[in-house]
Amino acid sequence: MKKRIITAAACAIPMALMAQTALDLYQMSAYDLRGTARFMSMGGAFGALGGDLSTLNQNPGGIGVYRKSEVGVTLDIDMQSAKSTTLSGMESINQTKVACNNFGYIGSIYTGSETMPFFQWGASYNRAASFNRRYKGTFGSMNGSLSNYIAGYTTDENWPSSTLVGSDNNYFAYNAPWMSILGYNSFIINPVGNGSNYNGLWRETGDITGPASTGVSTFDVEERGYIDEYEINFGGNIRDVVYWGIGFGITDIDYTQSTYYTEDIENARIPQQRPATPDDPEGDIVDGQVVDGTTTGNGGFGLANAKHISGSGYNFKAGIIVRPINELRLGFAVHTPTYYNLTQTALADIDYGYGYTSGPAKPDYTGTPEDYVQWKYRTPWRMIVSAAGVIGSRAIVSVDYEYRPYQTMSAKSDGGYEYSDIQTDVKSYYKASNILRIGAEYRLNSHLSVRAGYAYESTPTKTEFQESKIPVYTSNPDDSGTNPSYSVDKSSQYITCGLGYRYKNFYADAAYVHKHRESTFHPYTANSYTSTPYSATIAQNSNNIVLSVGLKF
Repeated sequence: MKKRIITAAACAIPMALMAQTALDLYQMSAYDLRGTARFMSMGGAFGALGGDLSTLNQNPGGIGVYRKSEVGVTLDIDMQSAKSTTLSGMESINQTKVACNNFGYIGSIYTGSETMPFFQWGASYNRAASFNRRYKGTFGSMNGSLSNYIAGYTTDENWPSSTLVGSDNNYFAYNAPWMSILGYNSFIINPVGNGSNYNGLWRETGDITGPASTGVSTFDVEERGYIDEYEINFGGNIRDVVYWGIGFGITDIDYTQSTYYTEDIENARIPQQRPATPDDPEGDIVDGQVVDGTTTGNGGFGLANAKHISGSGYNFKAGIIVRPINELRLGFAVHTPTYYNLTQTALADIDYGYGYTSGPAKPDYTGTPEDYVQWKYRTPWRMIVSAAGVIGSRAIVSVDYEYRPYQTMSAKSDGGYEYSDIQTDVKSYYKASNILRIGAEYRLNSHLSVRAGYAYESTPTKTEFQESKIPVYTSNPDDSGTNPSYSVDKSSQYITCGLGYRYKNFYADAAYVHKHRESTFHPYTANSYTSTPYSATIAQNSNNIVLSVGLKF
C-alpha cells in the first residue's frame, strides 16, 4: 500500500471519508442512551434491576425478573440544537425528529419447579443510536488553503500530471489519490513546470511572486441515519436469588453524510491559461486549455462529498442478576462484538471559478465516479457491572459501570483480508471508554412514581490523538478518500427525569432527557505546505421527550 493522505489532528468522528478508515469504525460503534421512558428517566442504570423491555439490550439477566408477560411501545420526540462557534461568530441549526424507538414483548410462564419457578422469553426492537446532526459555520479570516494541503502530498508522492489529468478512468488506472486527481482537474492545484511538483492557491506571507492571500471559507455538514437492534432473549431465575438471561441481537446500520466546504481567496495563485495550439512547445493541456504557469487573481471553489454506509450484523449477550438479600441486587453482563457486513458508496465533486489577469475566465465543474466498497467490521465488546439498593418498598437507587475497549475494533475486506494499516491506526487513536450511569426511583403511592438519573461517557480517544501529536489518516486503503475534514468528540453527559403511572395491568411512563456534547470541527489539517487551519467548536444539545405505554398480563 502506498503512502496515505494524512490529517494530523485529533479525530473521533469523520466528516466525510470515501471508504473505511479507523475513523469510520468508531462512527459505527457509537451508541446513545435510548430505550423505554422508565429506562431513560433513570439514566439507563438498569443493569441490576431488570423487569423492563430495555434490559433485553443491556443486561439479558433482567428478563429473569419477570413473573408476568408484557407488551409495550415507546415514542421519542428528539429536539436537537447544534451551535458552531468560530472566530467569525456563531451559527445555530435546530431540528426535531419523531420516531418509535422501542417496542417489544416478553412472555413468562410458571414452571412449577422449586429450582427455577419461572421461564421467560422475549423479542424487542430498539433504536440504539441516531446519527442525525447538522451544523455549519464560517471562517472569516483564512490562514491557509485546502488546495495547498492537497498540492503538498501530491508533490511528496511524486505523481506526474499525466496520471492526474483526464477522464474517470484515471481514478482507477494509476492508483493515484482521488483527491489529487479531483484537485488537478479543477485547477485548485497546478503544476510547477513539467515535473511532478504542484502549487496550491494560497500565497503565504513573503511569497516573492505576489502579495499574500486572504480569504473566507465555509462548511456545512449534515449526518443522517441510525443503528437499530432486534433482540431475542431467553431467561429464568434460580430460587428467586439468581436471575439469568442470554440474548441474540441483529443490528442494522444506515448512515448518510454530506459535506460542503468552500473557499473564496483574493490574491490567489491561479493558473494562467490560453487556448491549446498544435505548435505549443510546452504546458499541460486541461480541457483544451494550456496551463502555462500561474498568475495572481481571485479564485474560489466548493468541495462537496456524499457518503452512504449500510449493512447488518449480529451479536450475543449474556448476563445475571443476583439478589443475596432483598435490599441488594448485583448485576453483570457481557456483550460480544457486533460482526457487520457493510456496503459503502461515496462520490465527490468540485465547482470552481477564477478571474484571470490574462486569458478567459473559466467557471467549471468536475467530479469523481462513484466509489463502491464492501467490507467487514467488528465493534468493541462491552462489559457492564451494576448494583442496586431497594430502600423499604418505596425507593430504588441504581448504579451501572460500562467498559467499551474501542482499541479492539477491526476491519477486513469483503474477502477476509485484514486492513493492517487500519488496525495500527485504531490502536494509535483509541482507548477504552468508561461509562457511568446513576438512577433513582421513588414511589409516591401505589400508582405514581418519580425518577431521575445521570449518565457520563468519557471520550475514547487517546491524549496524543486529541492534541494533534500523531498523524491521522483519512484516506482509505485505495486512496479514494476525498475529504480531509473531521471532528473530534469530547465526553457526553445526560441529565434525566421522569414520571411513572401504574393502574392494574396498565402502565404509562414519561421521561425528559437532556444530552450535551461538544466537538471540534477541522476543515483539513496542516502539513509542510500550509498552516494549521482554524477550527470550530460544535456544541450539540438534544432534548428528548419520551413516552411509553404497556400492559402486563
